[in-house]
Amino acid sequence: MKATLSAQLGQQLHLTPALLQSIRLLQLNGMQLELEVRQALESNPLLELQDEQEESPATANGNDAQVETAAFDELPESSMWDVAGGGWNDGEDDRMARIAAGESTDPQLRVLNALALELDASDLAIASFWLEHCDDAGYLQGALAELTRLASARLDRTASDVEAVRQRLLHGEPAGMAATDLRECLLAQLAALPGVVPARHLAARLLDADLQLLANHDYAALAVALDAEQDDVLEAFRLILSLQPRPGDSLQPQQDEAILPDVVAWHADGQWRVALNPATTPRIAINAGYERALADNGSEAAQPLRDMLQEARWLTRGLSMRYDTLIRTARVIVERQAAFLVQGDEAMAPLTLKEVADSIGMHESTVSRITSGKYLQTPRGTFELKHFFAVRLEGASVSGQAVKAMVKRLIDAEPAGRPLADEAIAGLLSRQGVNIARRTVAKYREQLDIAPARERRRQGTKPLLARVG
Repeated sequence: MKATLSAQLGQQLHLTPALLQSIRLLQLNGMQLELEVRQALESNPLLELQDEQEESPATANGNDAQVETAAFDELPESSMWDVAGGGWNDGEDDRMARIAAGESTDPQLRVLNALALELDASDLAIASFWLEHCDDAGYLQGALAELTRLASARLDRTASDVEAVRQRLLHGEPAGMAATDLRECLLAQLAALPGVVPARHLAARLLDADLQLLANHDYAALAVALDAEQDDVLEAFRLILSLQPRPGDSLQPQQDEAILPDVVAWHADGQWRVALNPATTPRIAINAGYERALADNGSEAAQPLRDMLQEARWLTRGLSMRYDTLIRTARVIVERQAAFLVQGDEAMAPLTLKEVADSIGMHESTVSRITSGKYLQTPRGTFELKHFFAVRLEGASVSGQAVKAMVKRLIDAEPAGRPLADEAIAGLLSRQGVNIARRTVAKYREQLDIAPARERRRQGTKPLLARVG
């Protein structure tokens, strides 16, 4: 065999410790960032907290629970918080833009963290795809076949590989994630119950039976259909009631958790203003005296102190990048969704990660990280930044979220005893210039957990999902 020598030219991205630090800081929520900064201050004597003694007007008035917007008028631009020569983009050609969005930074991040122990990077990318196409309840937003084709094409994996990862999510923790419907979700949870569960198999048969009988609590008919004792059917039904029809809820912040906004937006002098919340954006700096002493000693300085200085610089640069990206992203969001902030859900404009990323000159993955788990306080309420992203309705200039709000308004205002059928709602929307199919109305109605017209006509009847919840 003849030996040959060949040369190949290619590019490869190497993630430096500083870049990894910046990426990690981007995705931390306010509470996690506070803990991170506190630990850094305790472990690194070169770092110090800036303006620690400064009181905001809200604190001075004894109002610690909610930050007053007036406290943000005088805030400096986040770019002023950078350290000299520490711009995260200096000479880097925005290397963040070359990092693929290979993981989800939504609250489902804990799911991916658990899967990382058993899945490789390629399979984790598939899991991230499925999670990104789930709604808040944990169900797939779209037809399974279409999503499978999209994932196969985007990730260059076979349909069986894509489905295998979905099944791993479906039967993982929490069980039922990435389900196509309520039946598949609850069947997965039944299978995941630990130990011996006497009513498990009958409960599974109940879910495979006529769900209308189950919704109507027609235990006698179910017992006949399943050739089982009525008492056993009741026990199986109680088991189903103990399941979680919305597995995604376990990944969302609990309602009783206090949410401190990362950014505040308010209207003044005829324009929207946006500023970072000092309570969730701690500013730290390197102690100037220590830094000068290390510089004067040069190579004679102890290696541990030089390492601490390097880590301090990485952290200050990472925080500067986080604050700069956060404020720029929030400003674009407030500008694009100003109508929503004034008029409400029906004015929610179509907006994508790519549109915001293009506006601030960054990659979609960076915008995804900085908007996950970060909250914006507005006169209309406090929302996660991801709340402001809405898909454009096909063939229309409005967002699906706005149309969903229109559907809810029409149903809320329907005449008593004369509920509007999905086709009638589609007709009313058409008169308002929104042309959607009846099945689209049905999809939005189901997402709103509103029963069909025939069910709403029957006083006191609720859909199965509402009862189980």
